[in-house]
Amino acid sequence: MGAGPGDADLVTLRAARLLASADVVVHDRLVGAGVLDLLRPAALRIDVGKTPGTSSSQDDINELLIELSGEYDTVIRLKGGDPFVFGRGGEEAIALARAGVEVHVVPGLSSAFAAPLLAGIPVTHRGTSHGVCVVTATTEMGASTNFERLANPDITLVILMGVSRRQQIVDQLRRGGLEAGTPVAVVQSAASAHQRVVRGYLEGLAAFEVAAPAVIVVGAVAALDIGADVLVRDLVSSS
Repeated sequence: MGAGPGDADLVTLRAARLLASADVVVHDRLVGAGVLDLLRPAALRIDVGKTPGTSSSQDDINELLIELSGEYDTVIRLKGGDPFVFGRGGEEAIALARAGVEVHVVPGLSSAFAAPLLAGIPVTHRGTSHGVCVVTATTEMGASTNFERLANPDITLVILMGVSRRQQIVDQLRRGGLEAGTPVAVVQSAASAHQRVVRGYLEGLAAFEVAAPAVIVVGAVAALDIGADVLVRDLVSSS
């Protein structure tokens, strides 16, 4: 089940209904407290959240889900955003299916689209962006994404889990042909009381004072603020 970007108001009606009847919920670190408040009081809550530098083994999580499914009628694996957008939901669903466990999927609103929009940034905009590419900065076994191949001024680039690799992102996008003055924005802690947005240009991205969790937006749309209905003039400001 996807919990959305954090705010309980952004979970689906189906998710809210199932959370209210679940026996067990195995949840991640970035699931909002308000979402967990939707659980019935008697539900067992198990936190397997992964934090930078420490993490629960994915194999251990898979085994836990299989074990719980043999003890309880309804077990929910609750993940922030959408479980199949860099959430490893596919791996867990396959492990459960191989163990003979019946699996149902409840999609969630991905932070890849929700975070920019909550900052006033549409990831596509007629006459400004012809498409959007969502990518993680870190791949399996800690390898890095090749951003040089993703440099396209006509496409919005939405980067997840990229805060610690900002300099590498800048260097590779510049080598790929993106201009130093390409607008960028970083949306930190989206859909929470601590949400903040830092805007600027590609050449200065590495110097932004931001921290995870955050979504990085690269492209012309990063200079838009649909809430204010104006082009953002001062791209070095933050809100």
